[in-house]
Amino acid sequence: MDLSKYFVKATLIPAIIQDAASKKVLMLAYMNEESLQKTIETGYTWFFSRSRNELWNKGATSGHVQKVVRITGDCDDDTLLIEVEQTGPACHTGSETCFYQESLMVFGSEPEAEREETSALEELYQVVVERHCTNTENSYTCYLFEKGLDKILKKCGEECSEVIIAAKNASFLAGEEKRAALEDTKNELCDLLYHLTVLMVNEGIALDEINEILKERSRKIGNLKTFHSTDHNS
Repeated sequence: MDLSKYFVKATLIPAIIQDAASKKVLMLAYMNEESLQKTIETGYTWFFSRSRNELWNKGATSGHVQKVVRITGDCDDDTLLIEVEQTGPACHTGSETCFYQESLMVFGSEPEAEREETSALEELYQVVVERHCTNTENSYTCYLFEKGLDKILKKCGEECSEVIIAAKNASFLAGEEKRAALEDTKNELCDLLYHLTVLMVNEGIALDEINEILKERSRKIGNLKTFHSTDHNS
């Protein structure tokens, strides 16, 4: 296959990576003729890193590989659209797509009403991801990443114990004292969720992956309830 026509204008061309099923744009990277050839030969995406000046195989380290479904050139043969089956998140930050930032501009009527509200947990996850990618001075999150998995796991264990103690203490109280104790429990739960989020980012687990598992479990629980409410003698 002659691939040279795609590199007449430049030695590197942009490759738009799109999820074959959802049609979401996942990322944009650059290819030279060699990386395109390796993509065709292996069936998985290879790109050329402009910063490192070398080829790289998407997902070789993280396991978040892209199995190629279709490669299409544009009308000028200087851009590629590559449809893939994505394993895990496409973005190095742990997001499903690299295009997760708030829109610079939204055209059309009432964009704010149409935009889905970002949950506090999603915002927390993105902040932790940013800390993972940068070395912010005096950042507790960066400190945890620097210390590594054992430190993060230790903190998760400590926070879990504090949640148990706070909840148990609240169970013995009543009235205003119980309300105050429940506030302590809520705060301890938030501390635990924070440290679990750090663990997720450290291990390359995307929030979307957890959401999908929870949805699947919810469907199973719903089916189980239906099963038990059915007259099995009929």
